[in-house]
Amino acid sequence: MTETVVVGFIRSPEGQAAVTSAVEEVRRRSGRLVVVHSARGGDHETAEQTIADRDALEKLEAQLKAEGIEFAVRDLVRGKEPADDLIEIAESESAVLIVIGLRRRSAVGKLLLGSNSQRILLDANCPVLAVKAD
Repeated sequence: MTETVVVGFIRSPEGQAAVTSAVEEVRRRSGRLVVVHSARGGDHETAEQTIADRDALEKLEAQLKAEGIEFAVRDLVRGKEPADDLIEIAESESAVLIVIGLRRRSAVGKLLLGSNSQRILLDANCPVLAVKAD
């Protein structure tokens, strides 16, 4: 059975770092990658943000095709929190690993991990790899 790695993608250096690490994991496992981009939609995003996200996902798909790995992209706009979407997809795909990117934080920010990151780390039914951008 092919091992599935799920990665949360956002348009940022942290999102790209997560994808890079996830691709390494997929290669190590001879597995499959599922990229999850979760947007709340509605009043939470501007048209410009939506267009930029779509462009970033198109570039990511081209990058992954060039990598020669098996992958799928799930671009979700369901009004859910990204943590909910990521955990739900990981469970439905029987993922063996979730990869997420983390932002660097101030001393105070270190006390409070991002709510989505914290939820994923605490609630996922599989291991979670959290990476930082260089």
